[in-house]
Amino acid sequence: MADPIKDGDIIKIHYTGRLKDGEEFDSTKDRAPLIFVVGVNQVVKGFDQAVLGMCAGDKKTLKLAPEQAYGQLEPANLLEFPLASMPHLQSLKVGMQLKLPLQGGRAVSAKVVEVTDAVIKLDANHPLAGKTLTFDLEIVETGLDPAQLYADAVAAQ
Repeated sequence: MADPIKDGDIIKIHYTGRLKDGEEFDSTKDRAPLIFVVGVNQVVKGFDQAVLGMCAGDKKTLKLAPEQAYGQLEPANLLEFPLASMPHLQSLKVGMQLKLPLQGGRAVSAKVVEVTDAVIKLDANHPLAGKTLTFDLEIVETGLDPAQLYADAVAAQ
C-alpha cells in the first residue's frame, strides 16, 4: 500500500469543481489528470490541504469557503478609469476580458463591468473570488518521480 500523501509529494489527481448552484466550472474528467507538488501553493489552499493523508484510489468531496479557495472579493481590485483621458478604451464592452500590464512584465486579467460616457469600470478579482466551491477529488497516482515527469514531458514535445 502506498504511503499517505504529505507535503512535497508529487501527485496526479482528477477533479471536478462546482459552484454553489451545482454549475461545473472546471474538470479534468475529459483530459489528463492534474499533476502538482503538494504544499507549495500550486493549487488553492483548501485543495492542497484536502489531499494530505489520502492515497492513490481515494475519493473525496470537499466544500471550500472563499478563504480556502480564491479569497474574498477585494474592493481594491475594482478599478475605474475616466474615458476622457483614455479614448482608446471607448470601444470596450461589458463582459470583455482585458490583460492589464504590471511592473516587471507581468499582467493581471480584468473584466469590464461597466462602461458609461464618463468612465470604464474593471473588476480585477479572480472570477471565482468570493465564491464557495465544491470539489470532487480522485487521487490517481502518488509518489511521482520528478526526473521521470521531466523525461515524459520532453518526449511528448
